[in-house]
Amino acid sequence: MTRLPLERAAVSAPGDVCPDLPAGLPAAIAELAAAPHISDAELVRRTLAGQQDPFAALVARYQKRAFWIAFHVVGRVEDARDVTQEAFVRLFRSLARYDLRRAFYTWFYRIVMNLAIDQLRKRRSSRTAPLDDVLPGLPDEREAAGSAPLERIEEHQLVWRVLERLDARFRAVLVLRDIHGLSCREIAPILRLTHATARWRLHRGRQMFRDQWERLAHDGGAPTEGR
Repeated sequence: MTRLPLERAAVSAPGDVCPDLPAGLPAAIAELAAAPHISDAELVRRTLAGQQDPFAALVARYQKRAFWIAFHVVGRVEDARDVTQEAFVRLFRSLARYDLRRAFYTWFYRIVMNLAIDQLRKRRSSRTAPLDDVLPGLPDEREAAGSAPLERIEEHQLVWRVLERLDARFRAVLVLRDIHGLSCREIAPILRLTHATARWRLHRGRQMFRDQWERLAHDGGAPTEGR
């Protein structure tokens, strides 16, 4: 059976402090963002107390993840950047409503996904920008060491050609589960679904992805590998 690249994407755990922080951060912000003993909730608390660096550290922790989630939904580099920027603006404005007992990333990813899906629906017929427009400037933290960049770019482009054919409801679950590594129990509250509905959409979305991928492979547009 064909092994789909969507299903073999390696990702870091969603709640972990991201070790691959953006370059050029001020030292104080980089230290906060990289500190494993400082939780996202603690950064929120400090922000609400009037400190500026903690929010900048939150942005540093999540900006790449937010961009890639948005990109895998909307398929356009500029749209993904716009979604990411707006997501952080909305995050800052709504911090006071964040329940400190809940996982921060689940709450924030809901903001990103809602904006991305809205953008996708507005610009459904738009052409996508090639991945190599952004990959050199914003390395994918999921990239395996030693992989050939051109081969990975081509594979990402093929994955996107399949993803863009799927309904936004199924694409959203696939992006969060198979590309970004969240569980269906984590996905359900992000998309405001029941756990059962999230699992069904994942199952159906994988079926549709596989059908489209194998059709593309049959037409000579994608490689196949044995599972």
